[in-house]
Amino acid sequence: MAQDFWASSGYRLLRQDEAGLVATEAWLARFLDRPELAPPAEAGARERALHERLAAAPRASVAPAEVEAVEDQDARENWRAFLRFRDRVFAHATLEDCYRGLFGAAEVGIAPPFVDALAQVLARALLEGTADPWLCRAGEMLFRRQRVASESGRLLAADAATLETYADTGGFGAVGKLMRAQGTPTASVKMDILNSENAPFYFLRDELHGFVLDITPDGAGAAALARVLERWIARLAGVAVTIEPAGRVDDARWRWHVGLDVDSTAILNALYRGETPGAAELERLLLLFRLEFRDAADAARELAGRPVYLGLACRPDRTLKLKPQNLLVNLPLATPLSPHG
Repeated sequence: MAQDFWASSGYRLLRQDEAGLVATEAWLARFLDRPELAPPAEAGARERALHERLAAAPRASVAPAEVEAVEDQDARENWRAFLRFRDRVFAHATLEDCYRGLFGAAEVGIAPPFVDALAQVLARALLEGTADPWLCRAGEMLFRRQRVASESGRLLAADAATLETYADTGGFGAVGKLMRAQGTPTASVKMDILNSENAPFYFLRDELHGFVLDITPDGAGAAALARVLERWIARLAGVAVTIEPAGRVDDARWRWHVGLDVDSTAILNALYRGETPGAAELERLLLLFRLEFRDAADAARELAGRPVYLGLACRPDRTLKLKPQNLLVNLPLATPLSPHG
């Protein structure tokens, strides 16, 4: 049975037409509840007035002087960031158009949290109708930073922000933070590895981002991530592909690769040039995928029916931030993407 999940994405507040997801004022107004924009107790009158006006009418015109009049410097910068995002969203017919348009210029133009918010709601849309917890947990990797670890031959990915919260509070919020600060012991909070026994609970705990995903190359997690990436490309690029985990690139005719993050891009570039990265760098190359176009005509002519290799790596501190936009920018498509697909 299909499940609902990621209510924080605001997916149910959007309209959907044949072209994609259409932003609504209700969807945009949700952002005004974020801590960066919600006025704190000590906020000045002008900050409160601006928030109240936009909460009632998110598309209302805001003169630069109104933002400059906000009393707090950090609040002013947050309001500028939100208004850039708002104006970018409403300048496009769909959120898909907005997202694609972000990466065609030298600068993205909106703050990273808003890029991730777009990726989240687009991922939510492409997973609509699923009842598969592995697909949903893998989908979180498109918009949430992970921390990876090896355990008994398995490669595990946990939500980085959740881990940091547990480390700071023991999982007990402000009280836990106070207890930690005072040196009071707190019970440890265990993040469960998603498996067949606990998978049904994913949809009860999806907003907690508390499940660890086993992304060992031959496991269900890596396969689920491959399926999510296939759907991402289909929705954003309009191209059907098949993606499968690959143990290594053993291809004398290697023509094209796409790194799904900064580190895998650098490592794959070095390998492609015939260089030998250090053992530490190679150890951080966590996953390889083999992508094939279902219709060869969708690929650039120079690819000549060859596969595309995808890489995923972690940073030296073992964090991982997958950049799904790389699949739109760097895939060798026969027809380059425009903001309108």
